[in-house]
Amino acid sequence: MSEGNIRIRNWQEFKRLVSEKKPKSIVYILEQNALSPNKELSTLRIILMDAKRYYIFLDFPKGQFLKETGIPLYQGKNGLWNLDEDEIKVILKKTFEKDNLEIYSFWTT
Repeated sequence: MSEGNIRIRNWQEFKRLVSEKKPKSIVYILEQNALSPNKELSTLRIILMDAKRYYIFLDFPKGQFLKETGIPLYQGKNGLWNLDEDEIKVILKKTFEKDNLEIYSFWTT
């Protein structure tokens, strides 16, 4: 298997890869939405690490939810739309419960 990153564009395909590769954990990152003039923390990057390769799935806002995963966005006091980290963990744990995965934020120490 060669080194490198592979972008997975379909949520169903990413879930299939998790079941196939059987990792012990996946990592997520909340990112600023580059398409937004306000740069809200409303883009989700999920990373599956397998040997020397990373499978990366990106999910973007569509209305008040992320397009592929359906994770809701919340409008803060400043009017910007953002994701809730605790909710992301709960939803991802439930999604991958049969795979018995640990879910980590990239920024967790």
